[in-house]
Amino acid sequence: MSIWEYANPVKFMKTSDKVLPWTIGLAAVTLITGLIWGYFFVPSAENFGGSVKVIYVHVPAAMMAINIWVMMLVTSLIWLIRRHHVSALAAKAAAPIGAVMTLIALITGAVWGQPMWGTWWEWDPRLTSFLILFLFYLGYIALWASVENPDTAADLTGVLCLVGAVFALLSRYAANFWNQGLHQGATLSMDQEQHIADVYWFPLLMCMAGFVLFFVALVLIRTRTEVRARRLGALQQRERMA
Repeated sequence: MSIWEYANPVKFMKTSDKVLPWTIGLAAVTLITGLIWGYFFVPSAENFGGSVKVIYVHVPAAMMAINIWVMMLVTSLIWLIRRHHVSALAAKAAAPIGAVMTLIALITGAVWGQPMWGTWWEWDPRLTSFLILFLFYLGYIALWASVENPDTAADLTGVLCLVGAVFALLSRYAANFWNQGLHQGATLSMDQEQHIADVYWFPLLMCMAGFVLFFVALVLIRTRTEVRARRLGALQQRERMA
């Protein structure tokens, strides 16, 4: 068995049909458990108060915003190299989800930053790179919508993914590249001095797992929709040519 078998639309549809219900169920359980645990059973933090609880949405959303672009980059490279249509459609399906995750990260960051920093927005390196990443998501979606030929659109958006990957990396490591800026360092770190306390860490891990599973469920649903739409378009084109 080869992993490339799942690039076949028929194989992908059959496999995803079996996997999807389990993914949705696990996403619901982990996400609901993590959010209830974090918002109702975790104490307020010293120096942060109750506002620390925004991390249970902000951190997973920011993590997904970056990693969804990485996923799009990988699937786009698979399309550019091996010309597997499912990979191109998966990248297309993931883009709106990534845009929403980036927007959630920006909004929750502003909500958290206002009481902490005294301002809703600052041209901090990480905040600025996240804003640019959001604009790349919008540009990617617009490029897909503006090019009529799907193969050409997949080629162009694949190249855009390569360029946008730079800002995805900057969004992750900007606070390490530049010491200036208001944004704190990594919430999860191997450094015990920077790493958050276990009482906050365990529900955060649950929320992160929930966000990952939620994304997998959404991208499977949207990719299945894109595969069906492509099939319908091919059938309509055959009818016009007949």
